Amino acid sequence: MKEINAILQAYEKAEADHLQAALVTVVKVEGSSYRRPGARMLVTEDGRMTGAISGGCLEGDALRKALLVVHQQKSKLVTYDTSNEEDAAIGVQLGCAGIIHVLMEPIQTRKAGNPIELFRKITQKRQSAVLITLFSTEDPFAVQAGTCWLLEENGSWSGNLPGNELNEMIGSCAREALQQKKSSLIRIPGNTFLNGFIEYLPAPISLLIAGAGNDVFPLVEMAGLLGWNTTVIDGRPTHANPSRFQAGCQLIVSSPENLPGTITYDARTAAALMTHNYVYDKAMLKELLKTEIPYIGLLGPRKKLDRMLQELIEEGLPVSEEQRNRIYGPVGFDIGAETSEEIALAITTEIQACMAGKTGPSLKNKTTGIHATF
Repeated sequence: MKEINAILQAYEKAEADHLQAALVTVVKVEGSSYRRPGARMLVTEDGRMTGAISGGCLEGDALRKALLVVHQQKSKLVTYDTSNEEDAAIGVQLGCAGIIHVLMEPIQTRKAGNPIELFRKITQKRQSAVLITLFSTEDPFAVQAGTCWLLEENGSWSGNLPGNELNEMIGSCAREALQQKKSSLIRIPGNTFLNGFIEYLPAPISLLIAGAGNDVFPLVEMAGLLGWNTTVIDGRPTHANPSRFQAGCQLIVSSPENLPGTITYDARTAAALMTHNYVYDKAMLKELLKTEIPYIGLLGPRKKLDRMLQELIEEGLPVSEEQRNRIYGPVGFDIGAETSEEIALAITTEIQACMAGKTGPSLKNKTTGIHATF
């Protein structure tokens, strides 16, 4: 979602400067690739690029081709074969051992359902969505329909499909992607050349940090780099103060008991309890256990968490096994963290793994592909 936000900002600037642009999207990968389908960048006619479709090896050639797309105002599918070490067609030996299909489409804002319009709808609400991109890899002369349809989590549709006969089938695939929280690539039945990239776009992670001490600054900064929505809550107005935090971070001065109704929790919400105040953290834990958020991290030793849970049980709050499994204490992956910056890295890494359904072992121990499930 962060990349889409950056593309929107870049396009708004280009539009203000009266510059045309093209959207470049990885739509299909065969074998290995640095970026997966859904990686994007915006190319403006003055040569500026926002986003990335590779580790830097494809961007130069993609820039030249995208500028031609802007000039011709016609979509184009480009295929890069990085599996051949001796192939110097794009000037470098990539060594990724994969075939990457990249769709380039001119942005025509007067056209209803254009990609920028769909991106704006995605970012206007905090919800997951499914984006549909239609393309042809076999027929070089086929019309590339491109990024054309959006299904929002609330069930509303935006955009235009090229033919009504496709609506029911693609709509069913989009609803399935939303339910399973998983992207897919489909071949359109009855059409030899048409493919559909059904892309699941999860809502950005919402991070709630309890505590506004100096040690949370690196965590707030790191969450911002990842494109997360961050809220800091503290009972001290001197600490939860805008003068101490970067722009874009929501600050709330409140007791834990007054939080319900103030903050919206969902399956993409994570919390880190870092006030260094036992009573406040315990009260926060009590409130958060009533929600369904999948990650509740507690800074401090395990005996601190054990004591809190025991006291909550004695106070009449039963703590189920399911609730215990959502508590991460001590918080963070074991990476030998000591400083505030290192602890922030350990916490954000663990949250990312939790939200992605991963356990976090080293990639060197995987015998399957990087993006495969352990």
